Amino acid sequence: METIDFELQGEHVELNQLLKLVGLCDSGGAGKALVASGVVQVDGAVELRKTRKIRAGQTVAAPGVLVRVQAPA
Repeated sequence: METIDFELQGEHVELNQLLKLVGLCDSGGAGKALVASGVVQVDGAVELRKTRKIRAGQTVAAPGVLVRVQAPA
């Protein structure tokens, strides 16, 4: 499983936008579809809320990828 460290630019990022920003989807709409399919997990639990706010310290898992969200440096 590939691990990606993502540094937040603000307080939070919406889940569908995070998937786009790390390159798992081509657009926010594709990110929403991926979340709706039930294959995305936040902190180990399946997440179906497409615009869930993801904050520093959380992890997001999609098929073959783990994203660790970090606070801005």
